Amino acid sequence: MKNRVSEILNTKYPLIQAPLNWLTDAEFVAAVSNAGGLGSFGPNAGRDSLEQDSMKVMREQIRKAQQLTNRPFAMTIGLNPQGEDQTYAHKILDNSLAENVNYFIIGGEPDEEIYRQIKASGAVLIARSYNPTPAEAQLQEHLGADLIVATGYDEGGVIPTKGNGTFTTIPRIVDAVSVPVLAAGGITDVRGVRAARALGAEGFYIGSRFIVTKENRTAENAKVKIISSTVEDMVLVAPQQRSIRNAKMDELAKRFADGDHDTFAETRKMGGTRTAMLEGKLEDGKISINTGIDLIQDQPSVAELVQRLMQDYQ
Repeated sequence: MKNRVSEILNTKYPLIQAPLNWLTDAEFVAAVSNAGGLGSFGPNAGRDSLEQDSMKVMREQIRKAQQLTNRPFAMTIGLNPQGEDQTYAHKILDNSLAENVNYFIIGGEPDEEIYRQIKASGAVLIARSYNPTPAEAQLQEHLGADLIVATGYDEGGVIPTKGNGTFTTIPRIVDAVSVPVLAAGGITDVRGVRAARALGAEGFYIGSRFIVTKENRTAENAKVKIISSTVEDMVLVAPQQRSIRNAKMDELAKRFADGDHDTFAETRKMGGTRTAMLEGKLEDGKISINTGIDLIQDQPSVAELVQRLMQDYQ
């Protein structure tokens, strides 16, 4: 089936594995790319602690992935809000380009210099707003984005502060731009893929479902916890974060509900997703997952999952 997203990405399927903080590494990313999607390195890919040199580990992970696959994969760069320093983003970009990475997922408000450098290199630019609007999507397109991700409130990572659901967000962005749009947020099986496609999405940007796969580095007990949980087991713990409940998350959720918006800083002090999801200390950190958690019921291989999701694109 001819598809603009697949053509731009040079992949078999119009599917991007969304970046997952702490939870990606070379083996996992290469598995997605070898299965026909676009694997992507998320923040802290391959790291086990903050003490490790982030750029050194990143370059090692890129080289390892290049040994494991001859298919494309992406590097993620999260931008600070406009007007703030983007030095770290430039550092990731420069090091990635030096390792011949040709695909970049850029999260946050568009930064003209970052976009310009990526386009000048000839790389593919995948733009993802944290709070998608038609106006921002049009700016992303104007600055050279090849693909735009439309993220709804159902997602599991840094959720939009505006509570617009995935299936109201998709057509708003599709109607605003001419470049292909990928749907993101709460898509966990082929029914979500089909629904997003009906709303105009030409591709799919899926993170949470890939966490519970055999190749993903998430702790086994965290995977089991996800499989056994439902959306009723999740709470909002900060303006842009939800988690499966535990005593600490319940406390943060109560504070947040009472108007304390400093709870985000508390989740960072707890180690973010590293503590519970990577280290398996389920009572000491957050487990971030999308609202489609009920549909995550087993742990397939990456290749098996891709086949399930992309069965209409064979």
